[in-house]
Amino acid sequence: MDALKKKVLVARRAPDDVLAKLAVHFEVDYHPGEMPLTPDELRTRLQGKAGAYVTGTERITAELLDACPGLKTVCTMSVGYNHIDLAACTARGVLVTNTPDVLTETTADLGFALLMATARRMSEGERLLRDGGWKSWSWDFLAGQDVYGTTLGILGMGRIGQAIARRGRFGFGMQVAYHNRSRLAADAEAELGARYLGKDELLRQADHLVLVLPYSAESHHCIAAAELALMKPTATLINIARGGIVDEDALAAALREKRIAAAGLDVFEGEPRVNPVLLGLPNIVLTPHIGSATMPTRIAMATLAADNLIAALTGTTPPTPLNPQVLPA
Repeated sequence: MDALKKKVLVARRAPDDVLAKLAVHFEVDYHPGEMPLTPDELRTRLQGKAGAYVTGTERITAELLDACPGLKTVCTMSVGYNHIDLAACTARGVLVTNTPDVLTETTADLGFALLMATARRMSEGERLLRDGGWKSWSWDFLAGQDVYGTTLGILGMGRIGQAIARRGRFGFGMQVAYHNRSRLAADAEAELGARYLGKDELLRQADHLVLVLPYSAESHHCIAAAELALMKPTATLINIARGGIVDEDALAAALREKRIAAAGLDVFEGEPRVNPVLLGLPNIVLTPHIGSATMPTRIAMATLAADNLIAALTGTTPPTPLNPQVLPA
């Protein structure tokens, strides 16, 4: 019976329960290492595999797909899927799934924590304290920006953006403004107390701007020098979306010249490499892409990715397909 099992690759370390669930249905090739497979290693390990369980660190390109013609489904343990050439997968009949919804509230928590830490200069203060630099008190000692009652700007108003809006409005009495590719329904705007603004006007009005839009060719460096120039000198910029959305060199210049007050980043364009100019700035809070990093949420993501893989390769509809048009009619 085992000889009839389809073969799948689990390309990153996964919970034991998830591996056991997959092993019931498949012959599992497992890569447990902390470092991701190189592109050549990934291509080699995917030979003869019907399915791939990946994370945001494995790039699924047209060239890879052509080298692995037996691949039928790619299931990523992430919401974002810019590491996967979705159009190439669809053209080749390869089903792709992701893990939305299960990380919405957790990621919104991290986004708001990053906003608070950035506005109140918490990382800067901790570094100063640890380094023995706290010697006395003065009226402007580590004075940051208010959060309560200020204007929360959200660029990208999907599930996570709306969760951040709820935290800002109901927890901190903030005025919520947003820009999105499509405007929310009137009842959703009313519930969140959210005003729709053009992108430039949002940049001008926001005291704290949170980026939660998906990465695409269109959104690449959509926050660059011209956009940063529109922001208030007291404003903070928070990015929990994708690193490529922000021109990091332009951001570093704006922070260094104090054209905006501070920034908080959980994502980086070349991650895990971080632009070294950012590392040397005092007015920035940096976290290593941990938006969804709680144990319950990561287990839920891992489980959903496994459920997608099992469904896709056993003839049922996966819970969260990205290109359902390739499913059998």
